[in-house]
Amino acid sequence: MKVFIYSLRDYDEQDFMVEFCSQYGLEYGYTAETPCMDNLHMAEGYDAVNIITTPTDKAMIDGWIAAGVKCIATRTIGYDHIDYKYAASKGVGVVNVTYSPATVAEYTVMMILMGLRRVKHIRERAELQDFSLKGKIARELCQCTVGIVGTGRIGEAVIDCLSGFGCKILAYDPFEKESVKERAEYVTLDKLLSESDIISLHAPALDGTYHMIDGPAFRRMKEGAGIVNCARGNLIDTEALIAALDSGHLGFACLDVIENEAGLFYFDRRGDDLGNKDLERLNAYSNVIVMPHMAFYTDEAVSNMMENSLSGIKDFFETGACVNR
Repeated sequence: MKVFIYSLRDYDEQDFMVEFCSQYGLEYGYTAETPCMDNLHMAEGYDAVNIITTPTDKAMIDGWIAAGVKCIATRTIGYDHIDYKYAASKGVGVVNVTYSPATVAEYTVMMILMGLRRVKHIRERAELQDFSLKGKIARELCQCTVGIVGTGRIGEAVIDCLSGFGCKILAYDPFEKESVKERAEYVTLDKLLSESDIISLHAPALDGTYHMIDGPAFRRMKEGAGIVNCARGNLIDTEALIAALDSGHLGFACLDVIENEAGLFYFDRRGDDLGNKDLERLNAYSNVIVMPHMAFYTDEAVSNMMENSLSGIKDFFETGACVNR
């Protein structure tokens, strides 16, 4: 089996690629280039391609099919960037990965604490040598109610981390888990929104979750509540978020993901006109932290992502029944 790997980072992924291709008996080729219509030919003669978050539409899939590709593996948990239904209709397998949930869970707790403690505002004032206390008072997490939307592997790991702080934890998920009930109380989404001091999103990007946090959702939240999103940008309606910030109803937002982030995050765009007005507006608030989709980024997770995407390819061709198909 032969796999062609796009968007390979030599500073963190390459050693893992060599290790796991050898372990799973895969021949490989690679490029640092992001896949696009102009470089699909690089995959000619390969059985599979391995990508990250590049939007992969019907035209790209058709191009890879013409090159002989039968499987697309993404080194990410999310697969909404791939038209996987079209791929399936063409007999092309799509494989995603899992990785240590601790990486996003720990990062989420960091973001919650940064929001509660007004870290951005304090740092901005300190850079101006304003070391006064006025306007910088914070809240204690142990006195808060935290609402977790989505209790999959990552959402449950966040609950496990938060349980040590002594805060009350509410949870919402259409599929309840007995293990979660030991540390959190399942409630309706409306009840979670209205009773939580902090809301943390851990839902997948699906048709039914698109803009699940919209204008009415923000209005149902407590005055001064905060929101954290380390999941998918399109869970939040950005215009509604900005309106809630402008009105003062929303206390803070800590975002590791935003809508329309493709072409921004993971690239060095210093000196460029980004052309993303939403990012400019969000960065202007002293109570909003925007990070460049980094919650996943630990050595353990990078190893997991490379290994699981490659083992998934091997399983797909050998059995057609890989765990993460």
